[in-house]
Amino acid sequence: MKKIPPSIDAWLKEAKQDPTAEKIGMYLVHNGTVRKSPKAQVREGKQNLGQVEGLYFEYDEEKVEKAVQETYKREGIYYIRTWLNSGELEVGDDIMYVLIGGDIRPRVVDALQFLVGKIKNECVVEKEHIK
Repeated sequence: MKKIPPSIDAWLKEAKQDPTAEKIGMYLVHNGTVRKSPKAQVREGKQNLGQVEGLYFEYDEEKVEKAVQETYKREGIYYIRTWLNSGELEVGDDIMYVLIGGDIRPRVVDALQFLVGKIKNECVVEKEHIK
């Protein structure tokens, strides 16, 4: 069942009230959405695949939490929040939000790349519906 996405403004407000906020010099947000172009076209250059009409998405909550905890072990990372959708999604729907706060930009950028990669490669099932 598709979920209602969170407010990033509310997330940031909450993050800045967290006891770790005094250590944080940067927050970075990832918002993954369902796109019309198939993954194989965008990532591998395959052509004539049609267009995505929707996406089935599910995730393993325990694996996501494990990935979050692993990301917290990275130097300079003090705040993480995730939200993942589920069920049948349409083009334009939000798939996930990830918020990471850390001390300096390079560490935050690397941590976001690391966590989103772990989630996408190890924690979720995505099935594109292509027409």
